[in-house]
Amino acid sequence: MQWNWMVLLCHIMCCSSIPLFWIAVGMNVAEAVGSQQGIPLSVVKLWASAFGGEIKSISAKYSGSQLLQKKYKEFEKSVRVEEIDGMKVVKNLAVQMEEMFLRKQDATRRLVEAAEEAHHQHEENPDLQYEYFNAVLINEVDEEGNNVELGGEFLLEPNDHFDNLPVNLSLSVVQVPTNMYNKDPDIVNGVYWSEALNKVFVDNFERDPSLIWQYFGSAKGFFRQYPGVKWHPDEHGVIGFDCRNRKWYIQAATSPKDVIILVDVSGSMKGLRLTIARQTVASILDTLGDDDFFNILAYNQEIHYVEPCLNGTLVRADRANKLHFREHLDKLFAKGIGLLGEALTEAFTILNDFNQTGRGSGCSQAIMLVTDGATKMYDEVFEKFNWPDRKVRIFPYLIGRESAFADNLKWMACANKGYFSQISTLADVQENVMRYLHVMSRPKVIDHEHDTVWTEAYVDSALSQAHKVKSSAGPSLMTTVSMPVFSTKNETKNQGILLGVVGTDIPLQELMTVIPKHLLGIHGYAFAITNNGYILTHPDLRPLYQVGRKRRKPLYSSVDLSEVEWEDRDDFLRNAMVNRRTGTFSMEAKRTVDKGKRLLKMHNDYFFTDIKGTPFSVGVALSRGHGKYFFRGNVSVEAGLHDLEQPDVALADEWTYCNILEHNEHRSLTQIQAIKLYLTGRKPHLNCDRELIQEVLFDAVVTAPLEAYWTSLALNKSENSDKGVEIAYLGTRTGLSRTNLFVVPEQLSNQDFLTAKDTEGVFNGDHFPLWYKRAAEQVPGTFVYSIPFGQAENKTVVLASTAIQLLDDRKSPIVAAVGIQMKLEFFQRKFWTACRQCAALDGKCSISCDNEDINCYLIDNNGFILVTEDHAQTGLFFGEVERAVMSKLLQMGSFKRTSLYDYQALCKEYAGSSDSSRTLSNPFSVVRWLLTELIIFLLEFNLYSWWNVDLNVKAQRPHGKTRMVPCDTVYPAFVSERTIKETTGNIECEGCVRSFVIQQIPSSNLFMVVVDNKCDCSSAPAVSMDPIEVIHNESQKCDRLKFQKDRKKPESCHPFHAEENAMECGSATGLSSTLTAALCSPLLAFLISR
Repeated sequence: MQWNWMVLLCHIMCCSSIPLFWIAVGMNVAEAVGSQQGIPLSVVKLWASAFGGEIKSISAKYSGSQLLQKKYKEFEKSVRVEEIDGMKVVKNLAVQMEEMFLRKQDATRRLVEAAEEAHHQHEENPDLQYEYFNAVLINEVDEEGNNVELGGEFLLEPNDHFDNLPVNLSLSVVQVPTNMYNKDPDIVNGVYWSEALNKVFVDNFERDPSLIWQYFGSAKGFFRQYPGVKWHPDEHGVIGFDCRNRKWYIQAATSPKDVIILVDVSGSMKGLRLTIARQTVASILDTLGDDDFFNILAYNQEIHYVEPCLNGTLVRADRANKLHFREHLDKLFAKGIGLLGEALTEAFTILNDFNQTGRGSGCSQAIMLVTDGATKMYDEVFEKFNWPDRKVRIFPYLIGRESAFADNLKWMACANKGYFSQISTLADVQENVMRYLHVMSRPKVIDHEHDTVWTEAYVDSALSQAHKVKSSAGPSLMTTVSMPVFSTKNETKNQGILLGVVGTDIPLQELMTVIPKHLLGIHGYAFAITNNGYILTHPDLRPLYQVGRKRRKPLYSSVDLSEVEWEDRDDFLRNAMVNRRTGTFSMEAKRTVDKGKRLLKMHNDYFFTDIKGTPFSVGVALSRGHGKYFFRGNVSVEAGLHDLEQPDVALADEWTYCNILEHNEHRSLTQIQAIKLYLTGRKPHLNCDRELIQEVLFDAVVTAPLEAYWTSLALNKSENSDKGVEIAYLGTRTGLSRTNLFVVPEQLSNQDFLTAKDTEGVFNGDHFPLWYKRAAEQVPGTFVYSIPFGQAENKTVVLASTAIQLLDDRKSPIVAAVGIQMKLEFFQRKFWTACRQCAALDGKCSISCDNEDINCYLIDNNGFILVTEDHAQTGLFFGEVERAVMSKLLQMGSFKRTSLYDYQALCKEYAGSSDSSRTLSNPFSVVRWLLTELIIFLLEFNLYSWWNVDLNVKAQRPHGKTRMVPCDTVYPAFVSERTIKETTGNIECEGCVRSFVIQQIPSSNLFMVVVDNKCDCSSAPAVSMDPIEVIHNESQKCDRLKFQKDRKKPESCHPFHAEENAMECGSATGLSSTLTAALCSPLLAFLISR
């Protein structure tokens, strides 16, 4: 043993480049002796050195990194380095966002004023005949080629501002829900007087060309939209859009509310009644928003909480909670007798107790009663809990055609400022549920308070589908500003008549245009949240999934800030922003890049404040080190413009150098054209960022010599003869980029690189290019190499990039990054050539990568394979291929594993077979199901409701396939230890020992790993990067449901008004006894009871 130590010490002293740190490694180093007998460390070191020198020479030469570094150094003494004032940045950003939001709000207010004035001047005429442009029927013709009624010729032209949809910028169109009559007198009158909005729509768009969709959603159900656009039904001939169940409508129409839903599950509710009751509850849930709280109780002779965990409390009506309760509705079944008195008592008790905790909406309260009858009025319950103040409104929904108990239920509604509705068929559900919103809106209408409402980030998929929007990037997120429209006629004042809601959409991409990305640095970013803590915009928000046709995730609109800034375990940052404070916060942060496969660790400083006039708060994050510094250079305008206009120059598409959207005349300009017009004084009205423009001119001048340099390389036929290097590129801190092709475009191995399809590889609104970000975190002067994880796992190219620093200290800003794209085959050839070298005088190498007993790999600092003898393993994680070796490297500290959390994950869930699907497996069940569907159809006598029944049945009957459901996951990321340059090890595997050597490639992020494969270690556990779902037990699930994070309640509240006409409280619809119903009802009862 003593001799072994002497040999090892001698070897260490000879190889001076090995850190003395390894003398203290202990047994891991001692194991190296046995290893080196098979794999000499000196030989591997020779290979690594040869390959490192060759590949760095190629990378530096073709990227022009040394030339660019020299050019920036020439300006070192004339530039000024400044530390970025994060608080100043965030306050300026908040002001710009406030101004932008205020413009949208003013446009919406003008619509409110015009709508109320137009209605005030209009006299209702039940016989009014009026032809309008129906959104579905425009430009439709009949069999004879004539325009259909309510259609007509409607000029449409594609417009890139509206997703290239054909639109009409002079007129709006009207959409009427499929289950409503186009010529209903109420609709015709509403369409007629709301035509006055056309002029305001056009005027708003002329004032602010950044506006997109403007609209009026009528309380009668129709939807007027500008600009005019053609709507398309789905494959069933249906448009599943009703403006009245959109959040922007509901939140503007009513105040926040606490709601208890009581569902009668006594024996008389069996069959179709229970089906209608479930649908009624589901429709009520659709009308609740993030500022509302609710619970659902089922009752017969006992009270059953639909979610037993939430006994005696309410939960926020966010998307996750509503989805959870929806899934529980299918578990309701009818039996026994109904004790309504006990259920009402429980509901009042919950509302009273929860209100005293201060955790609810703190505003309106309501009890929704879904039942097929009440044998008494239960005035003693109301007298005890609700009179005389009547702070809790009662909304009874009588299920079924019988009206024997209608008077009792209507009395409950009238005595408690509510509204009574009777629901006989599934087709009646939505229209009857919506009526309660108009009652809840009465106090606001009488107060004449036009509260401005801002929604969370969302995508209206029904609207996108109706418009047939096609975008490779998927639907875009937006927020909506909306305001209610009231009747101002004196004769209707105490009735509190809501006419509808007007709204304007704001794409969140527009928010990105005001973010000063150049001041936030390479890893810095801006973000905004709502009063509920939900993300409005954040670079880590992932609302969509699927690679091809992108779809929304189920809970995409309610991602909390704490779920992306998850390192803040105490929610300090989130709670401070929710409560609209101004301040700072710091923490260690972990960020993943390259599709979540690579980890960057940094220390972030956060700065935050509120956005006045909105429920939003904004923050910026700056990473310490180079991310906190910015430098200012200066060149003449003439020199800057000359170099900026060169053909190899491009500017970041999503950065705002000049705001070309403010005026229609500027929309066709490129950013470079706009900068030139601005600087030469030919477009004085252009709104441009002079500071950013000055710096981009400076970068254009400094980087200009690269164009001639790359051109000379391309023209030299002796250089790059095998066309191994395909592209050279650079980017600067101002979003300027230059590219040079060394091959014709058709010969590029990776056609998507540096294009809009390569979203991580280009400058965009919330991040620098991936190759820039990774280069910035390497030691100055080193190159970072990688194989891009493309859409089709592109394994044909290698990217190399390096950062350019201005100064030689850690406070120096990273001013630029340069790189090349080379063919993978070319890169691998250089590696295998280097591995054939040896130091033996006789030329006979002791080992070779060609030897079958040796496996040679080239991996990067995150453990991904760039070179291996088996081409199928290229791009894989090393732990999947060499399990035992990766485990040993983790054990020895050469690589470190970091656990990360994903609270926006989707996991596969096996849907399995439900009872309903199993019942269709025998012939009689099939016949019975078909007859039931037919009878429901005949009873309802409404084609639209039949489609809805069909779609609901499909949704509730899984087909035994997997589906994607929201979940939380934990997954690992791996990073090499920078201080460890080389090591060796032995692994015991079932009676044999496997040795390996790992050696860092100089001036790179790469490692050569040589493994002796004579010993089989395939039984070793895999080191996987696969995410693992975090499984919560029932107790944890319950705690998560009950737990409520901080939220800022809306300031406006209108629960009731003394002048409110409470006698407008509904009426029974009466029996609609038809021959079909009389014949079919007994049969239906028999079939459903089977």
